[in-house]
Amino acid sequence: MKNPPEMVGADLEIALEAPPGAAAPLDRARKRLVLLSCGHFFIDLYSSALGALQPLLVARHSLSLLQAGMLGGLLSFSSSVMQPVYGYLADRLHFSGFTVLSPLIAGLFISSLGLAPGFPTLLLLAFLGGVGIAAFHPQGTAHASATFRARRGLTMAIFITSGTIGLALGPAYFSFITGWLGLEKMYWAALPAVAITLVLAFRLPAPPRAAHASSFHFDWAPFRPVWKPMLLLYFLVVIRSVVQIIFAQFLPLYFHLERGFAVKPASYVLTLFLFGGALGGFAGGNLADRFGGKRIVIVSMTASVPFLVLFLLTRGWISLAGLFVGGLILLFTIPVNVTMAQELVPTQSGTVSALMMGFAWGMAGLVVIPLFGWAADHVGLHSSLYAVVLLPLAGFLLAVQLPPGRPVRR
Repeated sequence: MKNPPEMVGADLEIALEAPPGAAAPLDRARKRLVLLSCGHFFIDLYSSALGALQPLLVARHSLSLLQAGMLGGLLSFSSSVMQPVYGYLADRLHFSGFTVLSPLIAGLFISSLGLAPGFPTLLLLAFLGGVGIAAFHPQGTAHASATFRARRGLTMAIFITSGTIGLALGPAYFSFITGWLGLEKMYWAALPAVAITLVLAFRLPAPPRAAHASSFHFDWAPFRPVWKPMLLLYFLVVIRSVVQIIFAQFLPLYFHLERGFAVKPASYVLTLFLFGGALGGFAGGNLADRFGGKRIVIVSMTASVPFLVLFLLTRGWISLAGLFVGGLILLFTIPVNVTMAQELVPTQSGTVSALMMGFAWGMAGLVVIPLFGWAADHVGLHSSLYAVVLLPLAGFLLAVQLPPGRPVRR
């Protein structure tokens, strides 16, 4: 019997059809997926903290909305734009540190934002926290995807939904910590990061060694025949990410400034939106296995817009319902885009995962968050959000040009 560090992708593909005698490899595959999903949960718990902290940081440091946007943009650059670098390294190094140490780095620096004496230190801590977030995602996503390749859509839905639930609970978690201990003692919020790092260090098997591991020559050949669908997928992720990241960074501030919510209830609204997205990601992965990724992307781009417009046009529970359902449908595509890209370039799964999750998200945040902050300073948050929620309609024009997805036969 092979030891877990020596397992290769084929060992993990026994998933659903494994005979009774193959229980041990199946158990290892399940263990790997559970541990990776737990790591993803905690990484994204910290990655969504800034949205909940924005009202407190704006008040403490007298930040403009442009400065708040710059802070979010830098975090997006560090945590997302840089992901292809870590994906490139993860595809070539037999090293689990990208997955194991990342929660500790992210948790320590993000939880230290309350100690910052001024805006420059805020920028530095956000950048360093983003390093941990960026390093985890490419390797974690690639190895989660390889766990059960016979049901890759469902596997990615489980892994990504775990992260999205963490993303959803992050604002509520940090709102609770700051309400209990205050912004100055928010560093205690790093304790879960320390705990999950220890668990991963002692329990997570080393990643399987890829065929091109230790070779630092980047092979462009697999990308050339599929450059057009890859480009379409990339811009579809950018469009979705613009909406998601603007809401993640500015929704609590919007409810606090425009609708008169206290800081804690405003953070809970963001949790509602992101929790809807978590359910949507899980549903989208399952639906893609049944109907193909292209159909799910088209539905997501068109059906999310009316509900998000409803959120802006109304107040009370109808508005919140529109926000929840709109987020659910919009985020159908998180696992779908990644899975489709990995199917196009299976030999570079870490790199394409980083392009579809991190780089696209980061470029959207780096460019759009400061621009949105500038627009909100001039025309208001409410008016600026209308332009954002209509963007998925442009995604429909791109989605119809995608190649047909390949549903799983049952």
